[in-house]
Amino acid sequence: MRGDHAPGDALKPQDLAKEHGVSLAVVREALVRLVGEGLADRLPNRGFAVPAYSDRRWQDIAEARRTIEPVLLRMSIERGDLDWETRVRATHHRLSRTPARVPEEGKHYSEAWAEAHRIFHRTLLEGCGNPVLLQTFDRMWTASELARRWSGLRNPDRDGEDEHRRLEEAALARDADTAAATLARHLTLTAAGLTDDNTAY
Repeated sequence: MRGDHAPGDALKPQDLAKEHGVSLAVVREALVRLVGEGLADRLPNRGFAVPAYSDRRWQDIAEARRTIEPVLLRMSIERGDLDWETRVRATHHRLSRTPARVPEEGKHYSEAWAEAHRIFHRTLLEGCGNPVLLQTFDRMWTASELARRWSGLRNPDRDGEDEHRRLEEAALARDADTAAATLARHLTLTAAGLTDDNTAY
């Protein structure tokens, strides 16, 4: 997540075990889990690797998110109460005040910002009141985390702050059409950032 391993890099269990001071069994278990979450690849007879940024999976995940999340946002706007509105406002405030990058964490998004970002997006959808749909969001969010960080690095001039502000404003104005369209565009821009041959890692 910090960008220590570039897209396509091999993830060698022996090296990782030594680097982190843990057993080989622990590393293998962790890598298998990452494969299950879509954050690593298991290559036949070649071990593990970071997925490629051009992998079709990122576009498939983006398509799934564009299909599901605007629907959940519409449901939230229809069903969300004053407490939901308050949480949306608060989580957007935290996101807007959290530095996206800090020197000591490298060139990718900071952990604090990544978590504030996740909480804001999830809060927007929590008004739907459907835990099964929210679990689907959680799985897709985790699966797309690498793509999101790579896209942010490859497109440093993108105004994500303005996109999040527009999402908050449309949601709190109860403008479901604008909110859904804004969210769909937000998700599309992230996926589009991985479709050319720019290799700014």
